[in-house]
Amino acid sequence: MSDVYLNEKFIGNVENHQDFLDKIVNARRENIMPKATNVFYNDDLDEVHIDISKGRVRRPLIVVKDGKSLLTKEHVDKLTKNETSWDELVKDSIIEYLDTNEEEMSLIAINEEDLTEDHTHLEISPITYLGLTTTLIPFSNYGSSSRLIRGSKIQKQALGLYASNFLSRVDTDVSVLNYPQKPLVKSFMHDVVNYNKHPSGQNITIALMSYEGYNMSDAIIINNGSILRGFGRSTYFRPYESEELRYSGGLIDEIGTPDKEVKGYRSEDDYKLLEKDGVVYTGASVKEDDVLIGKTSPPRFLGEVEDFSIAASTRRESSTVVRHGENGVVDMVLMTENEEGNKLVQLRLRNSRIPEVGDKFASRHGQKGVIGMVVKEEDMPFTANGITPDLIFSPHGIPGRMTISHLLEAISGKVGALSGREIDATSFDAEPEEKIRNELQELGFREDGTEVMYNGITGEQFKVRIFVGNMYYLKLKHMVANKIHVRAFGRIQLLTRQPIEGRAKGGGLRVGEMEKDCFVAHGASLLLKERFDSDKVTVHVCEACGMLAINDTTRDNKFCQKCGGNTEITAVEMSYAFKLLLDELKSLMVYPKLSLKSKY
Repeated sequence: MSDVYLNEKFIGNVENHQDFLDKIVNARRENIMPKATNVFYNDDLDEVHIDISKGRVRRPLIVVKDGKSLLTKEHVDKLTKNETSWDELVKDSIIEYLDTNEEEMSLIAINEEDLTEDHTHLEISPITYLGLTTTLIPFSNYGSSSRLIRGSKIQKQALGLYASNFLSRVDTDVSVLNYPQKPLVKSFMHDVVNYNKHPSGQNITIALMSYEGYNMSDAIIINNGSILRGFGRSTYFRPYESEELRYSGGLIDEIGTPDKEVKGYRSEDDYKLLEKDGVVYTGASVKEDDVLIGKTSPPRFLGEVEDFSIAASTRRESSTVVRHGENGVVDMVLMTENEEGNKLVQLRLRNSRIPEVGDKFASRHGQKGVIGMVVKEEDMPFTANGITPDLIFSPHGIPGRMTISHLLEAISGKVGALSGREIDATSFDAEPEEKIRNELQELGFREDGTEVMYNGITGEQFKVRIFVGNMYYLKLKHMVANKIHVRAFGRIQLLTRQPIEGRAKGGGLRVGEMEKDCFVAHGASLLLKERFDSDKVTVHVCEACGMLAINDTTRDNKFCQKCGGNTEITAVEMSYAFKLLLDELKSLMVYPKLSLKSKY
């Protein structure tokens, strides 16, 4: 007897589980049971599971009977002529949807010629293995699965034209590529998703070689001439907003240029960009800490006694300023009301981003890297035809990753650029490599994609031929300008007196155990001393009892609360966090005694 579960709830038993499974599958195919039904037999537990619940991932497969596909050429012709539809095929049970459980009980053939009597289903196409973004990777059947996963994630991070109405939107923080291009090497999926309307990369010439060691470990070399011609340039948009909040007692914020009587008034220079309404004008060039929206707020604390005092009636300054480390041009200003009817001001800052050392680029095959060096055009290596590559990619990134698709795209892109056509590189159905190689030879190049190259600095010919081709490269959203983080002094936490966390707040960077070891290995012990005294404090310790003593600087008097004033009291440098630990131990009734020894 096999237990039967419906949506994971026990509903009864059956004697012959195989007959029961066959009946349910046939009932589904004859439209007696819902098409959303899926069944699965768990051999280990002798359980039949029927599932019609929502939220399951299901995929379409062609039904196979007696080793033959139910989808015939007539069906395909009718589909092409729009005489039948997908829904009709599903209704007639020529195509059915399986979830992951029912797939376990099925034998699925990839191609029709592989079908045997044992097969239950046939893949519509091998490309259905892959997701939406993975099918956009050219020659993806020549790449490893881990690289395809990385390639699909990278395409989501690439800059391009993310929306055609980006100029009328106020998005959190977005970039738009200034000169996006459609790819020369593409798959049929590019047409399906209308990729040409929102491209996110550029076709460039790449060379596979090492250059002065600046493209080690996945780094890339960029030709400065290409940057001057517009390669990788993007525009970064950052929104700011402020609203007039209402408080209890009829108090309200006021957007406008603050008066000099306001508490926390900045200098006149800070408000110079504001217009009469207290908001910066469109087109203003602003830098860090410039006021964008002037605003004053009522005093924070209002007690009964303070209602009549003059100090309490002074408003405080609460303007919106440009964030730390940012600058740009005011691109758009919107003045409106929020749902409560309060005045709301939104504005957008525009910043031009030119590729610089540390910016991240990637091909569609998961080969990502940051710019290691920007080289002057005249110093770049050049081919016998006088072609200078836009980008130099390290050849060491290929063997270990086995991204053959990367190399195939470079050769295909070269053919596409020379012949002026788009190359179809759909997974499992691409133009054959042999055909592409022959076409490259007919166009007057070596069929393996290599060329004679010369050193741009010395003019000498390289002893080896260099692999040169055309590729679609993506600029990713990870830019140095958004991540650069440095500080010497600044705000500290109230409790521990250590620097606060976070780049946006102007916080510090922690040195961990491993970083400490690196400094020690480099012999940079003085740097370590400097880094580890971010919360340095001088405390006075009573040598008799080992407790913290009191140093009264006004009366020039040092004494211990426990022992009195006749003991030896010494000033000691320590971390404030350690002093805090001592205080917390005292609160737990633990006696932390400090015993001092002379340094000398």
